[in-house]
Amino acid sequence: MAERDQDYVCEDYGDVKQWTQVRVTVPLAELDELIAVMSMISNNLMIEDFSDIDTNLKTCYGDLIDEKILSADRTVASVSVFVPSDRSYMDDVAYLRQRIGELSLHGEIELVGVNEEDWANSWKQYYKPLKIGERIVICPAWERYEPAEGELVIRMDPGMAFGTGTHETTRLVIRLLEKYTQAGCRMLDVGTGTGILAICAARLGAETCRAYDIDPTAVRVARENIKDSGLANVTCDQSDLLKQVSLEGGQYDLICANIVADIIIRMTPDVGQYLKDDGVLLASGIIAERCDDVIACFEQHGFEIVECLTDNGWCGLAVKKK
Repeated sequence: MAERDQDYVCEDYGDVKQWTQVRVTVPLAELDELIAVMSMISNNLMIEDFSDIDTNLKTCYGDLIDEKILSADRTVASVSVFVPSDRSYMDDVAYLRQRIGELSLHGEIELVGVNEEDWANSWKQYYKPLKIGERIVICPAWERYEPAEGELVIRMDPGMAFGTGTHETTRLVIRLLEKYTQAGCRMLDVGTGTGILAICAARLGAETCRAYDIDPTAVRVARENIKDSGLANVTCDQSDLLKQVSLEGGQYDLICANIVADIIIRMTPDVGQYLKDDGVLLASGIIAERCDDVIACFEQHGFEIVECLTDNGWCGLAVKKK
């Protein structure tokens, strides 16, 4: 991992501001999918694709052509976003790790301007207790917090997984969970990340919560958080979307999928067999521009939209079988 510091000029204000460059490199064939994922973090992307560089340029232009460009690997491409120093890059990195895993991309994540120790620890300064909705308070495991009357405190250590509660997509689902979690219900969380949604559902009264993620790191982190929460009715296992999901005990009253639009669309034809006829599916991770596509897919496969929430360009949906 690169350890040099990077200073970039902020053109709007003319001052010098420090940024962290988050760069992801994939095989060239996966570039378009990577751009779609990275654009969910920022529309200001830097794309490094040398596949069209003419190797004869050196003959024509001599030393004017950087040798690094001519010798660059044309089988891969990189996409970067730049995170300002006053915002945690950890959520972005964890988000990318989860989405890259769900899409089965062969992505390598690199932080330019951050050494490995900082990557593992310094982001914690941005993670503070956060109240979401009416009752849920997400609190870092290392922070002290005295809950007010009626508050449910969920203590989390996100490690390298996605789901601290600070991201809009997670907040949207937690708000919906407060409304649709019924006492004694069976809950399924697809793409669990840190396990935060399954833990929240259990604290809100769900009797059984089963969480799954394709990323073994996320599964490990979620299991640690579940263990620390003391909840015996929450489990986490590895699964590629619904492929390894257990139906032991029957269908689910409540399903959460905080993923991305394309993955939600991919799983929609199969998710009905896991959801009770009167159950509710909560879907998030949907950028506003793709919300209509996801809604159309749900309606095409026999679902109806009962609620749509938005937060800073992201959408969360509650859907039921027609």
